[in-house]
Amino acid sequence: MIEFFGYHLRNLANFSGRESQKRFWLWGAFVLGLTFVMGAIVFMPRFTDAMNRMQRFAMEHPESATVESGPGHYSIQIDGHHPELMPDMDRFFYTLMGITAFVTVLIGAAAVRRLHDTGRRGWWLLLPVPFVTVGYTVAPDLFEQVVAGDAASFRLFVLLFFNNLIYMVMLAVVVIFLALPGRPDANRFGPPPAD
Repeated sequence: MIEFFGYHLRNLANFSGRESQKRFWLWGAFVLGLTFVMGAIVFMPRFTDAMNRMQRFAMEHPESATVESGPGHYSIQIDGHHPELMPDMDRFFYTLMGITAFVTVLIGAAAVRRLHDTGRRGWWLLLPVPFVTVGYTVAPDLFEQVVAGDAASFRLFVLLFFNNLIYMVMLAVVVIFLALPGRPDANRFGPPPAD
């Protein structure tokens, strides 16, 4: 196991050669799990803080809040516009971009090598990039409008919706390519991986 992690950490910047399905998907599962753990560590305190602010507001202003609690559910509905109760969405998106960059560094070279094993160039990994970039650019503006109490721009919402739809299709294409079996013989990217 130490060899497995050492191999991937040593090869974070190695975009040549080939990588087997097994080795790539085990690394991908580790990176995905690490992403979930990082997300929980970073985002849970922020959303817990926002929930605590809403609970305090509900106790201090019972005429403006409805609290429902029962087995398996808890909800707070607050009447009126109160942007101070919302989490800081700018920090949320910047943190999300940082996590995305971190994951890209961890998985990028391994994904290129995996594509090489199927006979494809690594450039295929760039298919979703323009769409995730648009998403990270447009989503904060849309949330800012909602938090400010403005009528959210319908055009912005539609743009984000279709952008994310196309992003999911491009991501699916990349995942399908990554899941295809490698070529059993040598190809232009080198000999087949040993494992």
